[in-house]
Amino acid sequence: MSLPLDGLSAIVTGAGRGLGRAEALELAGLGASVVVNDFGLPGRDGSGDTSAAPADEVAAEIRAAGGSAVAHQGDVSDFGQARELVQLAVSRYGKLDILVNNAGILRDRMVFSMSEEEWDSVIRVHLKGHFNTTHFAAVHWRERSKTAGGPVYGRIVNTSSEAFLAGSAGQPNYAAAKGGIVGLTTSTALALGKYGVTANVICPRARTRMTEDVFAGFAEPVDGGLDPLAPEHVAPLVGYLVSPAAAKVNGQLLVVHGGMVAIVERPRVAAKFDTSKEAFSYDELDGLLTPHYADRPSNETFAAAEVLGLKHG
Repeated sequence: MSLPLDGLSAIVTGAGRGLGRAEALELAGLGASVVVNDFGLPGRDGSGDTSAAPADEVAAEIRAAGGSAVAHQGDVSDFGQARELVQLAVSRYGKLDILVNNAGILRDRMVFSMSEEEWDSVIRVHLKGHFNTTHFAAVHWRERSKTAGGPVYGRIVNTSSEAFLAGSAGQPNYAAAKGGIVGLTTSTALALGKYGVTANVICPRARTRMTEDVFAGFAEPVDGGLDPLAPEHVAPLVGYLVSPAAAKVNGQLLVVHGGMVAIVERPRVAAKFDTSKEAFSYDELDGLLTPHYADRPSNETFAAAEVLGLKHG
């Protein structure tokens, strides 16, 4: 019996550990050949560990289970290394079909305490990293489509966060980067649709090495059961979104964790005001907008904090 992703090749970034690892294993289990990307090299974390690099370990795990995988140690925030990553997939498997952007870092700080480096590094790895790989994958799919004279198969799954949706006070860099990724995704979905490519974005909640401090003491496993925040709750949705079954799912944002998937609607216009003159004046705006916001709760903003209360059941 054929698997949903048989004959397809995939890149998963940041796949040496945590969520990316779970996603790479999921895609391989569904039949895809996987390029496992991670920036981690032996000893880089200062532990003195000289065992295999994380990406090598995950690729070996996939091969041991009967799948096809190759490791790539590279920084996706570097334009040249992102190019090499896509080239590796094409040279090894003949084409690229699936791109899952997951790589990221955290540098949490309140906005009044954040350094320039803490801002720049998070924007670079998350937002620029997503752009870099998307750019080279898009070039590949556009060229293939021109050669084929029609649409080809292409899937992108990007990784945003509830920190963007809900407005995380202690993560202005991360929330901004993740919001940018949503904009990149919807733009890409519209730009590449005619070539047969879909682009969607997920907001996962998963307990990984990167987020262990964020979720410390939160929704702990009960009686030895599966952690409600295990990455394995997220990976199947990624597998679905990159499959042929999801051909009509494009430009969408989905929240996923702990046995739950929620589809988030686009922003909608809540109110509209027209000037009674040729152009608005301060006084006219004061007369219209001040009463409109007079009874609004002070903590009610454009952020959708209610997503933080979503749970299975």
